[in-house]
Amino acid sequence: MPATTAPRLRGSGFGFALPAILLLLAFFVIPVAMLLTRSLTEPEPGLQNYITLLGSTTYAKIFFNTFFVAGVVTAITVLIAFPVAWTLAILPKGWAAVLFAVILLSMWTNLLARTYAWMVLLQQTGLINRMLMGLGLIDQPLQLTNNLVGVTIGMVYIMLPFMILPLLGVIQKIDPAILQAAALCGATKGQALRRVLVPLAAPGIASGALMVFVMSLGYYVTPSLLGGTANMMLAELIAQQVQSLVNWGMGGAAAFLLLVVTLGLYAVQLRFFERGEAG
Repeated sequence: MPATTAPRLRGSGFGFALPAILLLLAFFVIPVAMLLTRSLTEPEPGLQNYITLLGSTTYAKIFFNTFFVAGVVTAITVLIAFPVAWTLAILPKGWAAVLFAVILLSMWTNLLARTYAWMVLLQQTGLINRMLMGLGLIDQPLQLTNNLVGVTIGMVYIMLPFMILPLLGVIQKIDPAILQAAALCGATKGQALRRVLVPLAAPGIASGALMVFVMSLGYYVTPSLLGGTANMMLAELIAQQVQSLVNWGMGGAAAFLLLVVTLGLYAVQLRFFERGEAG
């Protein structure tokens, strides 16, 4: 009896996965294929859209803005999220629950509302400039909006929960006895952090960093409101080409390039960690 039922159980897996496969085909694979087709056929067949995107200095600046901001946001988010996740892991359960609830509440708050709140805080007459001037740190208000500085600040705030949660899951699994053993062996707190805690938390750092970087590449609302047209990023370019100029070919090419970069980064991360685990 077990020999006859095992193949049936193995074969039934495809049946359970079929709805998910059909959903993926209908709402991802087919639309992406149609977008790729339009990028290669509109306004005329060929690679002209991709040549224009990769060869124009105007579009090169947009690509630079996108990857530069995504990289800076990811780096700052890691630096802020790591101590926050570590604090959550070592705090008493009651205080940790309160801090965790605050983080989730900020994550669940409407994105548009959070971005407009940062617009109010960062403007020249906003709270941040008034506080800095009141403390005597600056004489004139800083220009914190309509530039990449404001975009970076707003996106770091928005991306923090997406970095904290993966880090927290990994750090909570680290046995405290390992850090105690490092201390008994003469390691200072800094050495234990660099040589023990950070390497053990590396999977959480990598997964969170990849998530933040990829999401930052495709963000639209925050760069549009805090950056302005002079600091356009790739998602804004795609929206402009499709909605305003009705240029599906160029918009599709930009979107497909963004997708290729995203999948490439994911493949690099998988290869890196496969080698790390094998080593």
